[in-house]
Amino acid sequence: MAEPRPGLALRFQRRFLAARPLCSLPWPELEQSLRTAPDSALLADILHKLESTAAEPLDELYEALADVLKEEEESTHCYKNYLLPSGECVSLCESTALISGGTTGLLTWEAALHLAQWALQNPGLFRDRTILELGSGIGFTGIAICKTCQPGTFIFSDCHPRVLRQLRENIQLNGFIPEPDVTCSTQTESQGQEVEGQNCQNPKVIVAELDWGSVTEKQLLGLRADVVIAADVVYDPEIILALIGMLQKLSTSRADRKAPEVFIASTIRNPDTYQLFQAELDKAGIRWQVIPAHSSCNFLYDVQPDVTILQLFI
Repeated sequence: MAEPRPGLALRFQRRFLAARPLCSLPWPELEQSLRTAPDSALLADILHKLESTAAEPLDELYEALADVLKEEEESTHCYKNYLLPSGECVSLCESTALISGGTTGLLTWEAALHLAQWALQNPGLFRDRTILELGSGIGFTGIAICKTCQPGTFIFSDCHPRVLRQLRENIQLNGFIPEPDVTCSTQTESQGQEVEGQNCQNPKVIVAELDWGSVTEKQLLGLRADVVIAADVVYDPEIILALIGMLQKLSTSRADRKAPEVFIASTIRNPDTYQLFQAELDKAGIRWQVIPAHSSCNFLYDVQPDVTILQLFI
């Protein structure tokens, strides 16, 4: 039988048992629970029983519950290795839960795998160019491109703080050193040129905090993207307009006024949402065409999802 974590047992005994009579919680029963119950379940049960008897739990008990929940959430991560056709490997720390920390961005989704495979089959599109990835998540597609397609600069971007933190860690895990923190609200063309000379690694890697709803054309101009990619960003009707607004700003984000090439991969989970995206593209005057995708993906071993890659002409 597994022993309880000493920290929880000692904290409970010293700070709680010494201060409260536990007539409703006999010690033998409590001791058994400490040895068998998950920490958060045990603490939550104790709090519930005390509240039902009008007893006032110690603040330390609530703090202990918060600490344990944080530890248990952090334990829902694992390391995954993806073998690329080149023989190189992408290693990622991922969440084992679909939703973690209030976001779905802490694991690798199917469209990211398909987009990476398509990119690896078309390396010339990325070689020596500046690539901006929207909604990078924890980084699989971008890291795969950096390892095999020889981009000049790769800009990973997202807006969720926890996702950005995990993204930076995964980039470093794979041997790349991100430039100093870049926020699109402060990045300008001149700053981008200044950063460019600070690191001679090839490719240069940047992690940018990018909010589609608030970023301006001037801020995007500083990134000077030649190619824009995204995977699994068309999943919620409420963000489609913000995404399309972002694409419209990108259409004038180059100093030479030449719009970047744009490729968006989507897993069609809800046909209505995907059709809404296409309809809003038409309404905004953004032309699109379907890029033929291979029916299989080297990185997927289960049933193949319905993934489509669109090239947008902004």
